[in-house]
Amino acid sequence: MPFEVPSNWTWTTLGEIFTLQAGKNITAKDISAKQDTAHCYPCYGGNGLRGYVGSYNKEGHFPLIGRQGALCGNVNEANGKFYATEHAVVVDTYCKTNIPWVINTLLYLNLNQYATSTAQPGLSVSTINEVMIPVPPLKEQQRISQSIENWFALIDQIGHSKAELQITIKQAKSKILDLAIHGKLVSQDPNDEPAIELMKRINSDFTPCDNGHSRKLPQNWCWAKGMFIFSPMKSVQPTGETFQYIDIDSIDNVRQTVKETKVIKSSNAPSRASRYTQKGDVVFSMVRPYLRNIAKVCFNDCIASTGFYVCSPLDMLHPEFCYYLMISDYVVNGLNQFMKGDNSPSIKKRDIDNWLFPLPPFAEQQRIIAKIEELFSTLDNIQKALEA
Repeated sequence: MPFEVPSNWTWTTLGEIFTLQAGKNITAKDISAKQDTAHCYPCYGGNGLRGYVGSYNKEGHFPLIGRQGALCGNVNEANGKFYATEHAVVVDTYCKTNIPWVINTLLYLNLNQYATSTAQPGLSVSTINEVMIPVPPLKEQQRISQSIENWFALIDQIGHSKAELQITIKQAKSKILDLAIHGKLVSQDPNDEPAIELMKRINSDFTPCDNGHSRKLPQNWCWAKGMFIFSPMKSVQPTGETFQYIDIDSIDNVRQTVKETKVIKSSNAPSRASRYTQKGDVVFSMVRPYLRNIAKVCFNDCIASTGFYVCSPLDMLHPEFCYYLMISDYVVNGLNQFMKGDNSPSIKKRDIDNWLFPLPPFAEQQRIIAKIEELFSTLDNIQKALEA
């Protein structure tokens, strides 16, 4: 006996408790992919339902075991009138057994392990007839089946709730960012230096845009075009034997991070490798921006593809606030409206240069960053628990 069972159970073999009999051959031309009046009976083969046929060779409620192909040993269920092909083994019983219990037990036995190791794996009925099986009394079979059904229903419910919770976490992060960039996440301090004064002090060419947007900002905030808060992008050529390259494949657009830079020989540098980046920059893909290939650069002296706009924040913009700003729905969805092109819809550098960004006082940017990180940390811990 493979293991000890309760005293009112018994060990036996599949062949002693079941009649295992393969069905009959049927030609492919007689099988229809759709059920209609001429093909009203389901037809089961080695991998489950094959289609529908005009006649049946079995009637009742039976487990089926696939006996041919890579998936041989798989278990299916047929109920009513159906046709079983020669690749489907119909499991009939000598005595009363609970069909759901039989199906779950056959799944547990993992019959594929008894398949022949050939180019076309198969199961011999004589082989699986000798497989040992522990059999409980009928009423206990029924209780086991009901318990399994209840647990599986709970697992399905948890899985559904888990998926819903993951969506909720994503939506919560988007809402946090929306509140943050519109001055509703932390309280304002009237003693903070107004953002417009900071802008004027750092960039004498700054042109205020207070009336350039329909959405009113909190006191001490201001609207600023991208050209006034980002350094002009630098074009460079790779030097040295190798260089670190950032392209679309380098970006994790779910976590919005650089998952890995590519180390490329300078002699093999792609023609698009010319955007200089440094630690703290944010790369924003101008190709299909709706895919959100956006990431904060964590390394110095990388070169990015010209498909990115490199956001190098000036002194009035905190690098972390710059990152949260660029991944926000306000920026991503707003810039999407400028996409042009059919095959690879893209935006232009000028679209970001001229986009209006909400800019809080520098001290408030720091408070916003701290609050975002606090809230995101809680949500990330929940996310990790769901993935565990």
